[in-house]
Amino acid sequence: MKWPNEKVIRWVGIPIVGFIMSFIVKDHEHEHNSLIENIMISMVFTGVLWNGAVLIIFQLRKKFPDLPQTGNRLVVTYLVVTLFMIICPNLIRLSLGIVEFSELDDIKNIFMNSEINMVAAFMVSSVYEGAYFFGKWRESFAFAEQLKNQQIRTQFEVLQNQMSPHFLFNSLNTLTTLIAEDQKVAIDFTQTLSEVYRYILQNKERELVKLKEELAFSKAYVYLLQMRYPENLEVNFSIGDVFNERYIAPLTLQMLIENAIKHNIISKTEPLQIDIYVDKRDVLVVKNNLQLKKTLEKSTKTGLANIRKRYEFLGQREIDVITSQSNYMVAVPLIEMLTELEFTKSSTYDRINH
Repeated sequence: MKWPNEKVIRWVGIPIVGFIMSFIVKDHEHEHNSLIENIMISMVFTGVLWNGAVLIIFQLRKKFPDLPQTGNRLVVTYLVVTLFMIICPNLIRLSLGIVEFSELDDIKNIFMNSEINMVAAFMVSSVYEGAYFFGKWRESFAFAEQLKNQQIRTQFEVLQNQMSPHFLFNSLNTLTTLIAEDQKVAIDFTQTLSEVYRYILQNKERELVKLKEELAFSKAYVYLLQMRYPENLEVNFSIGDVFNERYIAPLTLQMLIENAIKHNIISKTEPLQIDIYVDKRDVLVVKNNLQLKKTLEKSTKTGLANIRKRYEFLGQREIDVITSQSNYMVAVPLIEMLTELEFTKSSTYDRINH
């Protein structure tokens, strides 16, 4: 259901409410006016007060825009709109010549019809804040659903890359060879393979993990790969401990490493080198020498797009891809601290899914 535009409701409502209020508000100032004059005056009051209250409400939304700030926004909105509803009618009365400035010395004249104005302030603020809160709630719910769907797509991509028959065949084939050659290494390989799957299962639904956790997993994953390509694959990690507590979307490194292996030649004559480091911008970079295969493996081509989308959800952060004649680089932002918006989104997702 599509709700009418707020401006349409307001400008249609002003003459209607003004007409009704001309019969509700009765005082000596309007006794000698004709019915038409009273209706017009009432419409002026209604138009100025309604538009002024809306302007205040919209400005305070800019100052307190988020759902966790709803309490503060409500209190400040009610107070400011109520004060406006008390002061502004007196200024209108002065402007229209309904009262003289000297008459406002009397406190009764200043607070004339203040009960009605305060009720109006409460009603207007409640309606607008209720609509705003509902809209924000719907946005958060829609965001959570989008993120949930993206997480499902991420799980599918990871499971397709990691748990496909092709991957399992290669892993088991490597394990079989190791058992015959070196049982100790075979045991290490099996334990590492177990750690890789455990990490995937534990973190596939999380939005963020600490970089040190992702690095530990990636090194285990690289260990498995180097068993398949013992002399043809070199992966260098050059990341200082100072970045350990930064955050990254889980399985990002795995997908980028897999992407490099999937699209590039790996051989003794053309070994693949992958460098993982943090540059001067405090951005995590995955770089590999470019030696594209002539015939690519079948791919969903959604790995990098998947990472991009997840980072868009986490605060509009961008993934940079730089390609030269000799190198291919992907730069992923490291998240130092969650902003309030990101924390709200994360909390919303967690509440809905748990």
